[in-house]
Amino acid sequence: MHELSLMQSVVDICAARAAEQGADARVTHITLEVGLLAAVLPDSLRFCFEVCAKDTRLEGAGLEIIEIPGRARCLDCASEVSVTQLYDTCECGSFKLVVITGEELKIKQMEVEQCA
Repeated sequence: MHELSLMQSVVDICAARAAEQGADARVTHITLEVGLLAAVLPDSLRFCFEVCAKDTRLEGAGLEIIEIPGRARCLDCASEVSVTQLYDTCECGSFKLVVITGEELKIKQMEVEQCA
């Protein structure tokens, strides 16, 4: 279950950035972008978030996951096509596709508040 180690990294990064805001800063919300070709299950990330955030600056924070569809450009016909797998084909029949979206896994936004 690699989602656990991925989410632990996300929590660690966000906690470190929140600490830069002050000793009592807490993360209230995180938005992640997850590509549908990234081999990551959003539901597993959600479950792992609660486990990894426990007893950190992120405990109780909201998590929003935006799923990014797969898109690729065909090297033979230059078309841009939707893809659901890395080995999809273009409508022209070519396998020569370059993925342009769908492999992302990034922290898009983080909200921090100062607790007093």
